[in-house]
Amino acid sequence: MKIKLTLLAVLLTPALAWAQQVPTGPAPKLEVAPRQVVLSSGTQPGAQTIALRNVGTAPLEIRALRMAPGSEGWQITTPMPAQTLPPGAQLQVRVAFTPDGKRRQSFGGLQIVSNDSTQIDDPHTPEIDYTTGVSLRAGSSWLLSLMVFFPLLGIPFLFMVPRGKEHLTRWVAVAAAAVPMVAAIYLYQHFDPNWGVKNGNSGLQFIEHAVWVRSFNIEFYMGVDGVSVMMVILTALVCLIAVGASWSVPLERSIRGYFTMFLLLETGMMGVFCALDFFLFYVFWEVMLLPMYFLIGIWGGPRKEYAAIKFFLYTLAGSVLMLLALIALYYNSAPTYLVDGTPASHTFDILKMAYANSYANVPPILGMNFARLVWVGLFIGFAIKVPMFPFHTWLPDAHVEAPTAISVILAGVLLKMGTYGMMRINFPILPEATTWASVGVAVFGVINILYGALCAMAQKDLKKLVAYSSVSHMGYCLLGMAAFTGTGMSGAMLQMFNHGTITSMLFMLVGVIYDRAHTRGVDEFGGVAQVMPVYAAFFGLAFMASLGLPGLSGFISEALVFLGAFPVFKVMTILAATGVIITAGYHLWAIQRIQLGPFNPRWESALKGHDMDRREWATLLPLAAIVLVLGFYPTPVLDTIKTGMGDLVNLLAHGQGAASIAGLP
Repeated sequence: MKIKLTLLAVLLTPALAWAQQVPTGPAPKLEVAPRQVVLSSGTQPGAQTIALRNVGTAPLEIRALRMAPGSEGWQITTPMPAQTLPPGAQLQVRVAFTPDGKRRQSFGGLQIVSNDSTQIDDPHTPEIDYTTGVSLRAGSSWLLSLMVFFPLLGIPFLFMVPRGKEHLTRWVAVAAAAVPMVAAIYLYQHFDPNWGVKNGNSGLQFIEHAVWVRSFNIEFYMGVDGVSVMMVILTALVCLIAVGASWSVPLERSIRGYFTMFLLLETGMMGVFCALDFFLFYVFWEVMLLPMYFLIGIWGGPRKEYAAIKFFLYTLAGSVLMLLALIALYYNSAPTYLVDGTPASHTFDILKMAYANSYANVPPILGMNFARLVWVGLFIGFAIKVPMFPFHTWLPDAHVEAPTAISVILAGVLLKMGTYGMMRINFPILPEATTWASVGVAVFGVINILYGALCAMAQKDLKKLVAYSSVSHMGYCLLGMAAFTGTGMSGAMLQMFNHGTITSMLFMLVGVIYDRAHTRGVDEFGGVAQVMPVYAAFFGLAFMASLGLPGLSGFISEALVFLGAFPVFKVMTILAATGVIITAGYHLWAIQRIQLGPFNPRWESALKGHDMDRREWATLLPLAAIVLVLGFYPTPVLDTIKTGMGDLVNLLAHGQGAASIAGLP
């Protein structure tokens, strides 16, 4: 008992000492109303009066009123010198907004510096100035929320479909996925490709920013820039096409449950590419996990349980590392304030973590460099999703057992979440550690390219061949990213988009022939082009684009990766280029065995007279058009991402602590 009491006393002594140090007696207290100024338009001038009142029992010193860095267009129209407010006194400050004629949204902050120690968590240093923030916002947008959450609105309607008319659930899912696609077209048309960090708003557009969980400084913060906009568009496109590919799922296999999981998965994926609060990013990342687990584990092939559990465990392991890194970054971030002006000791804001913090100066943890340790944890979490060797073994099993549409989602979108996470989290938040690890990233990229290509060449299952080709092609993204050049970064992002469209075609083409023959054995076919000429045409186009034939989209992205990486990693770029030869080998080998040669009479009844139907045409034609257009004219994508990629390269070159450059309040 004495031991327990002694231990309790030891534990409570610091807390009691802390409590004794808390200042007692009269104290000032600042009350601000309103704490958030919101003007309805970002293109029209406006103004707002803010009241400052001392509701404390001691004089309140207003030591300074100033606009936070990045508050372009906002100004204090009633500037005043430092003054003291006695208890109960009030002061009015007027802020005005003047649009610049370019931005649809403008964000800023009014900083009120006083001697009110209640505005921060640590009230034990009364000599310092305490800053209260007032959030300033002109213009609003709800487009990204529509894209992220509209699929969820379709879920209740799935269960309103009467029994006996389950086929209508497919059209409900089409409608739920079509709205984000229409919004994505609007997003692309109204996205300003020249808007970057130097223009304000941290280079973001279509911003949605509000406090979510005030007590933990968590914000609902979404927006897009050159790093994320094409991934948002790709997600909307692939999900809509995957709904069309889901027609092959039998109605009797709980089609309502299938599309419920599908639409929840779309929300999770879309949210990952839009989220700019690290905690919100993590929530969307985890939301994606369970639907994919059930889609594989319930509607998959013969070994579906094994594949689903393997996918779940790999992804969960990466999520744990990501969570630990998230907590470490949060508690080592600098004090700031939330969008509504609430003072915050720490932040989950990804942009503030990147531009207003320097994690390279954080003391070591467990005897290891803090920034490098956190970087490795994040990198492994994202590398599992890429997937990068040696964390790739879940992918072939998941692809082989997943339904066709889910394989399309896996390869077309989910793999991109890994490389996107590196670009959004690792690179900007920990640039010094990223520079330290660049050679390793390039090495793993080259290993992915060669190892994936060699494994693909050894496959006899067509779906597994395409799965290993994805491992190989994602290696080009790693190589381009590791070079830290504008060309390499742009090539990596273009490769992410092009691979998403090409591999979606490939998996749907695998599904077309599997639906008819119920086998995927490469050696079991032959002469398919004689009885299915339309299918053979799409098959040849997709495989040629995947192997990097000039004139198709796969070529230009790989070429940009090589151009950007060669000045930095000459030997590794040469080794990676040899992967192109191996890639051409297994693609041509598959075409020869499946499409050419004498027709196998075993498939006469299954394939002859059963060429692609209208639904299959409708799902493949948009992707084929993109592959052809971007092969000759990649400018629509490159122009869209160039400013965002340039800002990321600039941040890597100059390190952290550049809040004024980013336009952060």
